[in-house]
Amino acid sequence: MALSEDFLYADDLHPIDVVETLAEAHDWDFDRVTDDQIAMAVEGQWRTYSITLAWSPVDETLRLISTFEMDPPAERESELYDLLNRVNDQCWTGAFTFWNEQKLMVWRYGLVLSGGQVASADQIDRLIGAAVVASERFYPAFQLVAWGDQKAARAMDVAIAEAYGRA
Repeated sequence: MALSEDFLYADDLHPIDVVETLAEAHDWDFDRVTDDQIAMAVEGQWRTYSITLAWSPVDETLRLISTFEMDPPAERESELYDLLNRVNDQCWTGAFTFWNEQKLMVWRYGLVLSGGQVASADQIDRLIGAAVVASERFYPAFQLVAWGDQKAARAMDVAIAEAYGRA
């Protein structure tokens, strides 16, 4: 039975309930922070990603952020921002940003569910998977620019193809 079949007859389905069920099915460590927010750890090839999904009933948006720590030397930040522009040109379902104050690389995406729409378990699973795949694909390029003294254009050569693996 598909995970989405668990929710076929739910009248008042909360998106974070769906995320919690997915986290349990994938055996991810998670914490239901509030009724409208869940935080989890998802193992990738390069590292473990901290993923938070939050439901905003005001604008009917399921927000996902996936983060990993990154503390590049100050003199590499301008090259890192150049790389971020190049990376985001390759991303269609979200975008990266660098939160300098928190020293985090962040993948962000918002799934709008206006008009009472409900996200399926398959949709949310794909959303989480896309965050991990994007992070896995571009993680080596971020490392090369931050600590390998590479130019952004050269670092993109390692991210030319999509990473394969599982979320």
